[in-house]
Amino acid sequence: MKRKAFALIFTASLTLTACGGGDSSSKQEASAMDGEQLFKQNCASCHGVDLKGGAGPNLTRVGEEHDAAEIEQIIKNGKGSMPRGILEGEDAKKVAEWLSEKK
Repeated sequence: MKRKAFALIFTASLTLTACGGGDSSSKQEASAMDGEQLFKQNCASCHGVDLKGGAGPNLTRVGEEHDAAEIEQIIKNGKGSMPRGILEGEDAKKVAEWLSEKK
């Protein structure tokens, strides 16, 4: 009886683990984030959490040089050593809008 109960619990836990690790849930979580959260998760490693730069340029006043649409294109297409496609779609737009307010 104990073997059957153990086997049932083990099988159920494997099934639940396999079903819970999909990529779509992480994309949904990212889409629920605001521009600042998306920036911190995807961009801060190069541009710094404080936007003062590092491997990437300082963005503390990027909104003075570029509007949201221009920033979105840079995020989507890359620029200089920044690769393209780090963020796309609505996430790129959210970050671009947030950064455009930095003046």
